[in-house]
Amino acid sequence: MHRWSELFIPTLREAPADAEVASHKLLVRAGYIRQLGAGIYSFLFLGNRTTQKIMKIVRQEMDKIGQEFYLPAIHPREVWEESGRWTVMGENMFRLKDRKGADLCLGMTHEEIMTDIARKELRSYKQLPQIWYQIQTKFRDEPRPKSGLLRVRQFIMKDSYSFDIDATELDISYLKHYDAYCRIFDRCGLKYMVVEAHSGAMGGSQSHEFMVRTPAGEDLIVSCEKCNYAANMEKATSKLAAIEELKPEGDGQPLLIHTPGKGAIADVAEFLKISAKQDIKTVAYMAQKPGDDGKTQEQPVVVFLRGDHSVNETKLLTLVKASNLRPMQTEELEKYFQGPAGFIGPIGLVVKPKEALGEWDPKKQAGDPRAVTVVLDEALSGRTNMICGANELDYHLKNVMPGKDFQYTVASDVRSVVAGEDCPNCGAALRIDTAVEIGHIFKLGYKYSESMGARVLDRHGKEVAPIMGSYGIGIERILTAAVEQSNDENGFWLPPSIAPFEVVVVATNTSDDKIRTTAEDITRQLEGAGFDVVLDDRDERPGVKFKDADLVGMPFRVNVGKKVTEGMVEVVQRSTRQSTDVKISAITEYFKGLLPPLG
Repeated sequence: MHRWSELFIPTLREAPADAEVASHKLLVRAGYIRQLGAGIYSFLFLGNRTTQKIMKIVRQEMDKIGQEFYLPAIHPREVWEESGRWTVMGENMFRLKDRKGADLCLGMTHEEIMTDIARKELRSYKQLPQIWYQIQTKFRDEPRPKSGLLRVRQFIMKDSYSFDIDATELDISYLKHYDAYCRIFDRCGLKYMVVEAHSGAMGGSQSHEFMVRTPAGEDLIVSCEKCNYAANMEKATSKLAAIEELKPEGDGQPLLIHTPGKGAIADVAEFLKISAKQDIKTVAYMAQKPGDDGKTQEQPVVVFLRGDHSVNETKLLTLVKASNLRPMQTEELEKYFQGPAGFIGPIGLVVKPKEALGEWDPKKQAGDPRAVTVVLDEALSGRTNMICGANELDYHLKNVMPGKDFQYTVASDVRSVVAGEDCPNCGAALRIDTAVEIGHIFKLGYKYSESMGARVLDRHGKEVAPIMGSYGIGIERILTAAVEQSNDENGFWLPPSIAPFEVVVVATNTSDDKIRTTAEDITRQLEGAGFDVVLDDRDERPGVKFKDADLVGMPFRVNVGKKVTEGMVEVVQRSTRQSTDVKISAITEYFKGLLPPLG
């Protein structure tokens, strides 16, 4: 029997001064976690019970589709160099040397390690498919740890990896994970969304994120409540309403106009009495990517988009195959535009051809040193009679048409969606919310198997690279999301499946023998029926016990008080505050009707 009086549950009345989000405040106050250092947390008794329950659910569902491994957290540099990620991960990776001077790192993820096993052990298509998973501690040298367990430097992750003979088989492995994740998050009691996502540093052709809406989230998700379209901001698209074009002036050719001191879009629009939607915004970058020698390579990239739109830099990075972007400096604007900031525009640029898109080899980029990659946002396709910078101080151009008056390397969707724009599927208004990512699945393709030399024989005896998938779940993020979606001024409540205890039995007066022994009997009955129960037998006032029970996430409270003389106790459901008088003799059957037995 778990007795509160014998347990270490250090509840606090006040949240730590640096806590900003609800989950951080409440998990500390409830005695689940304590901070050791920036982004480094200890899980105490209640916190550990909850994370163990979450991991049990994850294991049960993952065991239906895969096999559990346990891999090292410390990795040699060489395997990460083979995949090309030793440099790409930059300062986010914890790096160290052993006593012999060899470079090592702490694992952020385990694609390389799983691929290393696969290339040494898998020989034939007959051994495929394989789905291998683990629940392992991961490390990330987070530059700004904050928000409790949301942005940390050490965390627990369920990561799994699939190896298949071809894309059709990968689709099956991917769907297995998609379905398993839905079952996991359903069982954890989360209200989540599945959104189309960007693969980021993981690489790959397709990915989905599992997200929980919360003000504490740092990700933005775009969704439609009518048709259930959902995507993260880096992947989202929308339909745009038709724009009334300006009438051409003169002979319809680009016309130079004086715009003294009007360098900003808003100033130009006001000065010319037009909408920002009729203006072309110019955003000039130097795209960056680590070279094979460790030095940063740079190339110019210019984006043209509607004046009221903004560049989605993740979309742009993916398009040009870069790892970072920085704004062009004054001397660079002069080199490529031969014009000043605020008045730069597309006419006169030397444009790289489409076949050069994403090409970083300097030997393959011979030609005019002023050539730039020009990206036209798709919202400008087909537009006419627009305004743009003239590459001359205090001047703009009228009557400008993309594709006619200036060329571009590629037209692509590189803008950020705005709330209220039309859903791309059904046309209803889109909404944008902050959210926490709790899971992410990727189709990696051949990124790791090719670079690291994993090969198997196919059905025809030909040596081929297996195609891979990667799938992750943040264990602490499930706990954090659950707290974020279910809390009030008094504390929080967890779904019974992941709560440290499903029921807390409160002996309101431990000096009363009848109340004390009845509370103990009820606890034994419920435990015997398979429920997870803690008995609050502390010598404290009832109000103190009730407040603690409300704080620490228990979904149900049984108050054992004066009504025991009538054979009754009060059951309080934490989420609704609803209280019900229940016969002591029927207490087990009552909870059987409310809670499934522990799995």
